[in-house]
Amino acid sequence: MDKKPKKEFCTECRKNTEYRLQKRNITKNIRDKDYTFSITVAICENCGGEMSISGLIDKNIQKIDEQFRSAEGLVTVEDIDRLMKIYKIGKAPLSLALGFGEITITRYLEGQVPSKEYSDVIKKAMTSPEYMIERLNENKDKLTDAAYNKAIAAANSLESLFSVSDKMLTVIAYIFEQIEEVTPYMLQKLLYFIQGIYSALYGEPIFEEDCRAWQHGPVYPDVYDLFKDFNYDPTDDARFALLEGADVPLTANEKSVIDMVLNTFGLYGGKVLESITCQETPWKEALVIDIDGYPEGGLIPKEHLMEYFIAINDKYGISKKRGIDKYIRDMLKSA
Repeated sequence: MDKKPKKEFCTECRKNTEYRLQKRNITKNIRDKDYTFSITVAICENCGGEMSISGLIDKNIQKIDEQFRSAEGLVTVEDIDRLMKIYKIGKAPLSLALGFGEITITRYLEGQVPSKEYSDVIKKAMTSPEYMIERLNENKDKLTDAAYNKAIAAANSLESLFSVSDKMLTVIAYIFEQIEEVTPYMLQKLLYFIQGIYSALYGEPIFEEDCRAWQHGPVYPDVYDLFKDFNYDPTDDARFALLEGADVPLTANEKSVIDMVLNTFGLYGGKVLESITCQETPWKEALVIDIDGYPEGGLIPKEHLMEYFIAINDKYGISKKRGIDKYIRDMLKSA
C-alpha cells in the first residue's frame, strides 16, 4: 500500500498542502564568528514557500548545536553521559572531581555549551584513565568516600584493561569505523594480517605487540583480554570512547594497508580467516603441543611474521588488492 503524502498547513496558501524536505545551508554568527550550518527545511509543493513543520525547528536547533560543537571540537551531552558511565560517577561528583563548580556538569547536560578549556578537560578524562585517576586524587577531599571509591575503582580497572599500545588502539578504532560488524574473533585475524602485510611492505611493524599461536589461529592476548569484557558490539559500550581517543594518528601508508586488508580479508568471517592463518608458517612454527596433546600459545615474533609476508609479497605482489585476492583464493583451495 502506498503511503499517503505528507501534508501540513501552509501559511502562504492558507490550506493543507503537500511538502518536500530538502537541505539548506545557513550562516549564523556565534561569538563574533560566522559558521555555516546544514539544516532541513520543508518546502510547499503548491507555492514553493517554506513551511513551519511540527518538530522540525527543534530538530534543526539540535543539528546546529551538534555542528557547532563539532566545528569547535567541543564535547557533546552524549560524551558527558558516556564519561559518567565509564567512571560510574554522578554529575555533581564528576564536576568536583574535574575541578569544576558543583553544578557545571549539570548545566552542560541541560544544553549549555562548555568552554574550550573545560571541554578539553572532559575529553582528556574520557580518553585517559590515568588522567582521571590524577583528577580524582587531586580533588578527593571534595568527594564523598562512596563516590571517590566507586570512581577510582572504575578508573583503576580501565587503566589495567587498556594495556595495549596507543597505536594498536588507533588501528582497532579505525577498523570499527570502517566496518560495521567485526567480531572479536575476526578482529584478531585482521590485526594479524595488517601487521604482517604492513611490515612486509615497509620493513617495520605497524604496532609493537607480538601475537601468539593459539589453537584457533594467531591471537593478540592483550586485545583478547580487552574485548572479552565488552558488549557484543564494542561500539555500543561507553568505554569505546577510550579507543577513539588514542592520540596517535595513522599515516597514509598505514591507512592504505588497513583499507586493503579490510577490502580483502575483511570480506570473510572469522572461521574462514582462521583456516587461512592455520596453514601459514608463522602459526605452525609457533604452536606448541603440551605433554597431554593440547595446543599452547607460542610466541609469533614480529620478525617471523615479516619474513613470511615478504616471501608472500615476492610471489603474489600483496601491495595490490588483486595480489591479496589471489593469495586468499589459493589458500582457500588448499584448506
